[in-house]
Amino acid sequence: MKLINGLYAVTPDLADTALLLTRTRAALAGGTRLLQYRNKTAGEHLRREQASALRKLCQRRGAALIINDHVELACEIGADGAHIGVDDMSVAAARARLGRGKLIGVSCYNDLQRALSAASQGADYVAFGSFFASPSKPGALRAPLSILRAAQQQVALPVVAIGGITLDNAGELVHAGADAVAVISALFTAPDIEVAARKFCRLFQVKTT
Repeated sequence: MKLINGLYAVTPDLADTALLLTRTRAALAGGTRLLQYRNKTAGEHLRREQASALRKLCQRRGAALIINDHVELACEIGADGAHIGVDDMSVAAARARLGRGKLIGVSCYNDLQRALSAASQGADYVAFGSFFASPSKPGALRAPLSILRAAQQQVALPVVAIGGITLDNAGELVHAGADAVAVISALFTAPDIEVAARKFCRLFQVKTT
């Protein structure tokens, strides 16, 4: 089974580390086995504190932790990998820093050629989006569903969909070829995070049966 599959939980911008851990525990209890630490508002000290705490939590729960943007932080805390965007270091530089045993994901937005380039450089998965209006990135580029099908045919890597994903629209992304859906708001602001995680995970169980 691919490691990059199912619900890919992406943390919200929370300054309260205890609250972040509480919400993450609920997501893990609901079946999340892939977590990305993303906090665009945190300073260096808070990022290190939160990432280290999440690393310990993920290790206890058997989940992989990916660090968004900050490759050096991923190395420092022994995370399972890093996710890089267009303004971050290259895939080759990230691989040289992280080593062969770590995961590298690349944001490809609505650009299939960027995904093909990332694959040729040694990335482990590619992410496309935003597919829907996103409260986390309201000005994000929009990607068509067709890019998921094209990526499945042309890019020999797991494909992640991101951007405005909810329980109401995630199914069409899975049907279109997404191996995983990256979710922030619809998971971490849900009335019951554990239940929401289970429902997202179930979409992929149905796909494989």
